[in-house]
Amino acid sequence: MSKDRIDLNARLKIERLGARGEGVARTSRGLVFVPYALAGEGVLAEVDGERGRLVEILEPSADRVEAICPLFGECGGCVVQNLRHAAYLDWKRDLLVDALRAARIETEVRATVDAHGAGRRRAVFHARADARGRVAVGFMRARTHALVEIDACPLFAPALAGAPRAARELAEALASLGKPLDIAVTATSAGLDVDLRGSGPLDFALTQELIAIASARDLARLSNHGVTLIERRQPHLAVGRAQVMPPAGGFLQATEAGEAALADLVLAEIGSARRPADLFAGVGTFALRLAERAEVHAVEHDAAALAALSKAARSATGLRRATGEARDLFKRPLTRAELASYDAVVFDPPRAGAEGQARELATSDVPLVVGVSCNPQTFARDAKILVEGGYALEHATPVDQFRYSAHVEVVGVFRRAARARTKKGLLSR
Repeated sequence: MSKDRIDLNARLKIERLGARGEGVARTSRGLVFVPYALAGEGVLAEVDGERGRLVEILEPSADRVEAICPLFGECGGCVVQNLRHAAYLDWKRDLLVDALRAARIETEVRATVDAHGAGRRRAVFHARADARGRVAVGFMRARTHALVEIDACPLFAPALAGAPRAARELAEALASLGKPLDIAVTATSAGLDVDLRGSGPLDFALTQELIAIASARDLARLSNHGVTLIERRQPHLAVGRAQVMPPAGGFLQATEAGEAALADLVLAEIGSARRPADLFAGVGTFALRLAERAEVHAVEHDAAALAALSKAARSATGLRRATGEARDLFKRPLTRAELASYDAVVFDPPRAGAEGQARELATSDVPLVVGVSCNPQTFARDAKILVEGGYALEHATPVDQFRYSAHVEVVGVFRRAARARTKKGLLSR
């Protein structure tokens, strides 16, 4: 890097927090992003291009607080532990406001719902063994591919407290393979549910060693690449009236409170529908709750997740009919003709969003669509498609279940407006 691009001990004024939780300063050479600096602060930073390293805080923000974790600044999981909670929730709301503004959509953006609850119920640990066989287990270090070893995390729910130790013992047993591992741990009503990724097929001796660790650590289930090695108790999660046994390593909302908050927002709008559809349904976070009131059709690409949803629906009492369809909605979204059967649709895609499905919805006559997203940018893109197709985005609500991170969930409510009276690209309220 040329010396003329490096400015040592530059004095900067932080204007705002950026989308990744970094302080943003404006200089004669452009924007500079300084991790761990807060809006309104005067700081001393080492600047290299657009990146800044915080050297000293000259003028601290009134919103600056002490971080709750000694690993803050090393572990890459948290970016704003040092921000007062009310200001932090405002920043999460601003992430959604900024994304909608960039898409030229105006609507009511409600206050952020704090959905941390008891804490995270799932985590993915990374494990690496060095040349001498010493194993490191933890999370990724901020802005690097190195690991920060952890024994505990203040963001974990109490039921996940034993996860770091279990992950370490499993990783040490597999150290001889010399492979990087991901160890996904979920806290369920039956105990910890663990899925190993990266080891590949295991021989008999290693399998037996892992089973012994699962018994010693009282794990509910241990799987390798989704294949169960031992199931000591069936790992169940309550979803409304239903009990779901999620597939090994399958997707779940990060916190129990987060799932409940998202479901409450969705049901508040769709709950009166007679024939709703749940697209990207997963294990049934919304479909199983909707089935308490109406017949629902769930569409999901992951066959294991759909099977878990269907089994839970059949086993629960007091549910109406819930049908399931295995379908890749990225490659084959529901068409306008297929959507005509439903009076409401909820969609909750991965971070990439649901662009193809949004385009089909935009041509449909479905009167109510509720979009759920973990990415404000792709939500805003899909929202613009719906708005241009004649829907009005009535309001959107940010939901925070990834405390101290730069991630935020979104729930947006779209209603079909008269096509001839809808301005393309801009919804005025």
